[in-house]
Amino acid sequence: MITHPTASELIEAVIRFIEDRAAPQLKDRDAFLARVAVNALNTVRREIEQGPAAEAAATERLKVILGRDGTWTELNEALCTGIEDGSIDAADPTVMAHLKASIIDQVRIDQPNYAGLRTLAG
Repeated sequence: MITHPTASELIEAVIRFIEDRAAPQLKDRDAFLARVAVNALNTVRREIEQGPAAEAAATERLKVILGRDGTWTELNEALCTGIEDGSIDAADPTVMAHLKASIIDQVRIDQPNYAGLRTLAG
């Protein structure tokens, strides 16, 4: 199996190309769209690097809350259904801690420079 370049390394190479070679030659809307593309690629890279650990942690928290095994998708759906039908109290401290941790993990991936992230993460 070929181990290099990794997906993250390929994404970083494209980001460097856009920032160093393409973007400096662009003007106005195209320069803006190049920055949007770089931001999107950075988000994809962070999702690849951080997403699996965040999902695994969320799955473990959900197993505790629900008292059963399952995939993240199954457990998350069960949590949502339980909150909706009232069988799970959304204000329960364990549920609130899970929701906060999930939000923090997602913000770290989507918007790591978000000013409130330090406050959220405590």
